[in-house]
Amino acid sequence: MALTIPFLAASPAAAAAHVARAASAPAHTATWRVAPCPKPAGPRVSAPTRPSPPSADPVLRTVGGDELATAGLAVPASAGAPPEVTATSWVVADLDTGAVLGACGAHEYATPASVQKLLLAATMISRLDPKRVVTITHEDVDIEPGSSSAGLIEGGRYTVETLWLGLLLASGNDAANVLARLGGGTAEAGVREMNEVAAKLGAFQTHAVTPSGLDAPGQFTSAYDLALIMRACLAEPLFQKYALTRYTQIPDQGKHHKGFQIQNQNLLIDNYPGALGGKTGYTDLARHTYVGAAERNGRRLVVTLLGAEYVPLRGWEQGAALLDWGFAQPADASVGRLVDAGATAANPSAAAQAADTPGTGTNALADAGGAGTPSLLAFGAVVAAAGLVLSLAARRRRGNHARR
Repeated sequence: MALTIPFLAASPAAAAAHVARAASAPAHTATWRVAPCPKPAGPRVSAPTRPSPPSADPVLRTVGGDELATAGLAVPASAGAPPEVTATSWVVADLDTGAVLGACGAHEYATPASVQKLLLAATMISRLDPKRVVTITHEDVDIEPGSSSAGLIEGGRYTVETLWLGLLLASGNDAANVLARLGGGTAEAGVREMNEVAAKLGAFQTHAVTPSGLDAPGQFTSAYDLALIMRACLAEPLFQKYALTRYTQIPDQGKHHKGFQIQNQNLLIDNYPGALGGKTGYTDLARHTYVGAAERNGRRLVVTLLGAEYVPLRGWEQGAALLDWGFAQPADASVGRLVDAGATAANPSAAAQAADTPGTGTNALADAGGAGTPSLLAFGAVVAAAGLVLSLAARRRRGNHARR
C-alpha cells in the first residue's frame, strides 16, 4: 500500500492526521516504547559543527508510522534492549515485509557521507550497460584531495562495471562523478535524477547535492530513508553482485599506469554469515555512516546507522550487532513500516530548508506519476542545479576533509 500525503496539505496537523489514517499499522503497535537511545559510556570524538539541518516537519517525521516520530528509541515493548551503539540514529527493518523492527531517531536529519552512493546506484545501475567502455574526463577526477578514489586516470578507458566496482568497493568519488554523468548526461543532471528517485522511493528527507556524498551545504538524509534506498538497491541483481565482490582489478591504462587491486571496504561480507552487501561512509562532518543487509533463515533485514564513532566498535560491527538484535525479534514485531515506492509527500519545504546558503534547495516532492505543481517542480530543479554548481566550486576552493 502506498502512503499518500496530499500536496501542500492545509496544515501540518491535518497532514499528520492523514498519515496516521493512511499508514497500515499492525494492531500490536500500540505496545511500543520510547526511551533515550542506548549509548556506550565515555567521551565521544570531537567533531566539526554540523550544518544546520532542516526544520522538523511533522508530516515527514510520521512517514512509516507515528511511532517513528521521535528522536529517541522506538522498539516493541516485548523486545529486548537493543545493543549500545555510538550512532546518533539507526533503523533495523525487514526488507520483505517492510516492518521496522526498531529505530533510534529514524527521521532525524544527518549527513550521509558515502552511503549516499547507494542512492546513485539505485538511480543509475539499471540504465547503464555494464559492458560499455567510457573515457574519463578532467571533471570526473576533479575530487577533493585526500578523499577516497578508485584511482581513475584522466583519459583512461574503463567499463561501466569497473566503475561500479570502484564505487562500491573503494568508495571512489571519481567513479561517482562518472556514473552520475553517464546516467544523467551531466553530473549535475545526475544529481537531480537522484533526488527525483529519492522522492519516488518515499525518501523525503534525503537531498543529494553531490553524487559521491562529499559534504556540501544542504545535503542530508535519515536512517529511515537509507533503509528505503537500500531496499531499492537490493532489488537490482547487478547491485547484489557488485556489493558482494571482495576484490577486483583496476586495469592498466598504458605502460605508465599499471593496474592495481581494490578490496571491498564493507567487512560485513567477510564476517557476517548471510551478508547481502552494504556501504561504508565517513567524513569529518558526517562521522561514520553505514548501511548493511543480511539474510538468516529466509528472513532479510537491513540496518542503517548515521553519526557513529569508530570506537568501541567500527560501523559495520555496530551494524552487525543491530542485525543480530533484529533477527532475534519475532516476525510480527514492528514499530512502523517502510513505505512503498510511489508514496507522495505534501510539503517540500523541509528539504528545501536544508541549505545553509541560498540556492541549495531541493526539488519539490512529487509522486511517481508527476503529481504536484509544475512551476514549483521546475523552480526546485533550477535551484538544486544552481546549488550543486556553487557547492562544487566552493568545495574545490576550501577542502572539506572528506574521506570515504
